[in-house]
Amino acid sequence: MVNLLQALWQDEAGQDIAEYGLLLVLIAVAVVGAVSILGSSISDLWNSSADELADAISGP
Repeated sequence: MVNLLQALWQDEAGQDIAEYGLLLVLIAVAVVGAVSILGSSISDLWNSSADELADAISGP
């Protein structure tokens, strides 16, 4: 039993997958945070651009 536990402790075969999984989760959290912070300002930018374009199309 002790030999099995030592072999499992020293086996690093699945370590890369776990690290990539954690990295993917951290990147996803960062993206969600950035979108939630910048979301309203980007929306305001698109709305003001749409308003200016509509004004330019309708003419004087």
